[in-house]
Amino acid sequence: MRVLAIVSALILILDQGSKYYVVHALNLIETGRIDVYPPYLNFIMAWNRGINFGLGASGADWVRWALMAVSLVISVAVIIWAAKRQEFWFSIGAGFVIGGAIGNVIDRIRYGAVADFLNMSCCGINNPFVFNVADIAIFAGAALLIVMSGEKKEDPTNAGDDT
Repeated sequence: MRVLAIVSALILILDQGSKYYVVHALNLIETGRIDVYPPYLNFIMAWNRGINFGLGASGADWVRWALMAVSLVISVAVIIWAAKRQEFWFSIGAGFVIGGAIGNVIDRIRYGAVADFLNMSCCGINNPFVFNVADIAIFAGAALLIVMSGEKKEDPTNAGDDT
């Protein structure tokens, strides 16, 4: 559980620190766009009031509170799941998911929406979507949890050996 707590805290700090720096220190909230390394990396200010890619963004205040509640329930479920597994890499993945989820909950409390600012395009494809560090952490953590969630395999050298 210690690994999970440390990873969650680091992701949360990285997410909230990057948002503060880009949105406030670089004043993206006013400028709306900063071309960092076009077209590969741009900062574009976007307020996500829904789920991924703005899905479910009706603007109703109850949606914001419902999404925060769902994020917190999922975080608690992942903590319980990780506590049962007690595996290093599983705890890392869980920490990524929880740190990212809590980072986005903080945004919803603070701003009323999630602050997204990362836009990446490549190879003549103009990506219209914007995301943040928490989104990356949630995606990477979920992928790691999927990979690690398979059943533990018994060590074949000890199978059936009762000596």
